[in-house]
Amino acid sequence: MMERLSCWVPGVVVDCLVLCLLLLVQSASAQRDFLSINCCANSNTTDENSIHWITDFSWFPDPTNCHQINRPVEHHRSYSARGFPISDSGKQCYNLPTFPGEDYLVRGSFVHLDSLSPSSFDVLIGVTKIGSVELPNDVVVEGVFRADREYTNFCLLKGDEGDPYISQLELRPLGDGSQYLDGYGSDDTVLKLISRVNLDNGTSGLDIRYPDDQDDRIWTPPDPATAASYKAVSAPSDILNPTAAAADVPFKVLQTALQDPEKLVLPTANLNNFDNLNHSYAIFLHFLEPDSSVGAGQRVFDVLVNGKNEKAGFDIRAGGGSYRRLVLNVTVRWGLNLTLVKVPNAFRFGPICSAYEIFEVLPKIEGTRKEDVDVMLTVRKELLLENNGSEVLESWSGDPCLPVPWKAITCSLVNGSTAVTKLDLSSKNLHGSIPLSISELIFLNELNLSYNRFTGSITPFPPSSVLISLDLRQNDLTGPLSELLFSLPHLKTFYFGCNPHMSSGVTYSFKNTKLKTDNGKCDGQTSSRPKNGIVIGVVACGSFIITMAMGIFVVCFYKQKFVRRAHDDLKGYPLAKSAVFAIPSTDDFVVKSISIQTFSLEYIEASTQKYKTLIGEGGFGSVYRGTLTDGQEVAVKVRSATSTQGTREFENELNLLSAIRHENLVPLLGYCCENDQQILVYPFMSNGSLQDRLYGEASKRKILDWPTRLSIALGAARGLTYLHTFSGRSLIHRDVKSSNILLDHSMCAKVADFGFSKYAPQEGDSGASLEVRGTAGYLDPEYYSTQHLSAKSDVFSFGVVLLEIISGREPLNINRPRNEWSLVEWAKPLYREQKIDEMVDPNIKGMFHVEAMWRVVEVALACIEPFSAYRPTMSDIVRELEDALIIENNASEYMKSIDSFGGSSRFSIIIERKNSIRHVLPPPPLSTEPSPLSSQPLTPPAPR
Repeated sequence: MMERLSCWVPGVVVDCLVLCLLLLVQSASAQRDFLSINCCANSNTTDENSIHWITDFSWFPDPTNCHQINRPVEHHRSYSARGFPISDSGKQCYNLPTFPGEDYLVRGSFVHLDSLSPSSFDVLIGVTKIGSVELPNDVVVEGVFRADREYTNFCLLKGDEGDPYISQLELRPLGDGSQYLDGYGSDDTVLKLISRVNLDNGTSGLDIRYPDDQDDRIWTPPDPATAASYKAVSAPSDILNPTAAAADVPFKVLQTALQDPEKLVLPTANLNNFDNLNHSYAIFLHFLEPDSSVGAGQRVFDVLVNGKNEKAGFDIRAGGGSYRRLVLNVTVRWGLNLTLVKVPNAFRFGPICSAYEIFEVLPKIEGTRKEDVDVMLTVRKELLLENNGSEVLESWSGDPCLPVPWKAITCSLVNGSTAVTKLDLSSKNLHGSIPLSISELIFLNELNLSYNRFTGSITPFPPSSVLISLDLRQNDLTGPLSELLFSLPHLKTFYFGCNPHMSSGVTYSFKNTKLKTDNGKCDGQTSSRPKNGIVIGVVACGSFIITMAMGIFVVCFYKQKFVRRAHDDLKGYPLAKSAVFAIPSTDDFVVKSISIQTFSLEYIEASTQKYKTLIGEGGFGSVYRGTLTDGQEVAVKVRSATSTQGTREFENELNLLSAIRHENLVPLLGYCCENDQQILVYPFMSNGSLQDRLYGEASKRKILDWPTRLSIALGAARGLTYLHTFSGRSLIHRDVKSSNILLDHSMCAKVADFGFSKYAPQEGDSGASLEVRGTAGYLDPEYYSTQHLSAKSDVFSFGVVLLEIISGREPLNINRPRNEWSLVEWAKPLYREQKIDEMVDPNIKGMFHVEAMWRVVEVALACIEPFSAYRPTMSDIVRELEDALIIENNASEYMKSIDSFGGSSRFSIIIERKNSIRHVLPPPPLSTEPSPLSSQPLTPPAPR
C-alpha cells in the first residue's frame, strides 16, 4: 500500500511515511481504510463510533486560514473549517490516496462561518463537478466514483464571490459489491448524491450511518409531516433471510418502511435543475417485505416517475426472498416525483418501501494526460525543494490544466487529450536547478524560465521534442551547451544570454539557419527584471528615461492607491450620487438562500389591488406595482393572452433565476401558475429602466449625469460577466438592451428579463440557434446572419447600450435623417474622425472627464465590431469601465500626477492606453474579408 501512495500534496512536500502510517493505522481497524479529515483540527481524534479523524495539516500546513466553528452543527463532528483565499479564478485540492479500479464514496462538509463572507464555489472529483456551494448555507456534497489512479483529487474551484472553505472530508471505499456504478460505464461516470432516505415514521430525526452501515453512508429520516400521511411498519428481525442478508443496505434501514393501501408518494427532495436541460438520474429503491404471510403475487404495484410508469407490476416476493432492490434510470428536466401505485382490483396489499437513493448520473470529465500530470507534479516537487513558499508553486493544485490551468501554464487539446504546451515561469524569483523532468513534456512547445536564479546546466531535450521557443536569459546557469539544443527540429527562438557563469564564446554551425538566438550575449543588460516597452528611450537618453520611469511609477502608484481607496471607502455603503462604483444595495437579496416562493392568484390580486397600478408593458405582458404582506414593494409581471413569449420563456426565466443570484441581476421573488395565469414577482425597482432615464419620460424630469451613467454601465457589465462565467458554462442573455437594465433606489443597475437566455454552445454542439432572438437595433449582425450564438452576441448588444449611455439616443429612430437612423452606423464615422463631441449627449457636455469618455467610447466601438472575434469579453469590458470610473471620480488628482510629466509624456500615455483595448482582443478570425471597422487605421487622439 505504501508503494502505491502519491506523496506530494498542495503547499508542502510531505513525508510519505507519515501519511502512509496514518492510513495503515486505519486499515488495521474495522473501518475498511476510511480516510476521515477534520479540517484545521488541532489534533487527531477518535469519535464514539471508533472512526479515527486526522487533521489536514499534512495537506495544508499553514494555520493562518483556519477558523473555529462557534455554533452547534447537527450531525457534524468538526469544530473548525479551512478557508482558501484563492486569488483570481483557481482551485485548491486534497490529494486522496486511492486504488485504481476500486469504487469510493467521497463526502465534503461545508459549514459556513459567520466570520467568512458569502461564498460561491464548485466542488469537483478530479475535474468533474459534483456540486456547488453558494451563499451562507451549510452544505454536504457527496459523490461515488471509480478510481483510475493511485490518487484522486477532491477540489474546490473558486466562483464569482468569496473564497472556498471546507470543514470535513471523508473518503470511504465501497468494495466490489456496491453495484452503484454497474451498468453506467463505471470508468466514464460519476454519481452525485441527491438524497438517501430511510423511510420510517420520521419522528426520530436521527441519521443511520457507521457502524450500522459498514460503508458509512448517511441515511436520513423523511420529513415527519410527509411520513405522517402513511402507515409506518417495522419488520421483525427474524424476517431477515439470506437474500436480505446479502443486501448492500443495513438491516436497520430495511427494518422500517412506509406503506399505503393504494398509493405511496415518496417524500423526495426537489431537484435544483433550473437550466432547462435534460438530466439523468439513477434511482435505487429498496424493499423488504415485513409480513411473512404475504406471498408472491399478493403485493404488486407500479412504480411511476413524474407520472410515467417506469416499472409495471413490481412484486417484492417475485424472487422468492423478502428483500428486493429496483434500479431505475430516468431523464428529466426538473422535479422528480416518485409514486408507487397498487395495481387496481387485482391484489390484496398496497405498495410499501423501506428506503431509496437518488443519484444524478454525471459524465466523468477526462483530465489532462496522465503522463503530463505526473511530470508536472514532479516538476513542482523538485522546484519546492529550493523554493518553498513560492506563490505560484503553492497555487499549483490538482489537475494542471482542467477545469482551469495552473498559473504560468498553457494547455491545448492534442490528439483528443489535454496536454501542457507552454510553461512560462519567467520572473518568479526561482532558485535551484532546472527540473530535468520538464523535457518529458512531449507536447511542450514554449518554455520560458528567464529572469530567475536557476543554477546548474541546461535541461537537455530529446531530438523528438516539439519545442519552438526556449528562453533561459538572466539566470546563473553553467555550460557548456549541447549542440543538440540548437539542432532541435522545431526550435525557432533560443535565448540564453546574461548567464555569467556559462561558457563564453559559444559558436555553432547551426543546421537550422532560421533559428533566432542571442548567442549567449547579454547586450549590457544585467537587470533581474524583464525588459519593458521603453528600450528605445534607454538607448536614446538615460536622463530622460529616469524621468519617465519616475513618472510612470507615480501614475501606477496613484492609480492603485485610488482603486484601493475607492473600494475601501465605498465598501458596505449605499451608492452615493457622486460615486462611480456599482455596489450591492439594500434591494439585493444575495444574503438569502435561493428560495422562490409560490404565490396564489388570490394573494397576487390582493397585493396588486386587482392590478390597479400599471407600471410597464413588455413582450411577456403587463407589469403592475404591488405590495406584499411584509411591506415589500414588488413588480408583478403578468403574461397576457397576446404575449409574444410563451410558456417556454416563462419556465426559462423561472428556472434560471431560481439558480443564480448576483447584485447586478434582478432577483426573482416568486411566481404564480394558476388558472392558466403565468405570473412572475420581482422586487420593485424604484428608478425604472435605463431607457426611461436616458430618453424616456423620466429623462425629462431629471438628467442622468455622467458619473451615474458610468456606474450603471459598470453594474450592468458585471451582471453580464457573471452570466457569461456562470458555473463553468456561459449563460447568454440574448436580449441585452437599455429597457432590460433596471435601477433600484440607489441607482444600482440590475439586468432583467431572462426569458430568452440560453447556455452557450459547448464543444461538439452545432452552435446554431433555431430561433434568433433579440431586439432590432441591438441584434448582433453575425448572430443574425450565421445563427451561431456566442457570448459575444451579448457583447455587441451591450456596446449599443454604451452608445445609448454616451449619446442619449435610441438604437433606431427613423424620424432622424437617413444616416442617423441606426445609432451604430451613426457613431462609427464620428469615432473614426475623432469627433466625440458630436457623439456625446448635449445634456452632459462639459460635465465629464475627456479621458474617461474616450475609454468608454473605445470600449463601445470595440463591442460593435461586425466580427465577434474582434470584440472583447465582458470581463475585459469591466476592467476598462473600472479604469474610466476611477479616472472620472479622481480626475483632479489623476491629471495632477500625469501633468507632472509634461505634455509629451501625457500624450505618449494616452497613445499607449488608446491601443490597450486592442491588446486584450483575441486574434482576428481566419477570414478573407477583413472587418470593416478594424481595417481602418485608428489615429490616436490629440492631447486633451
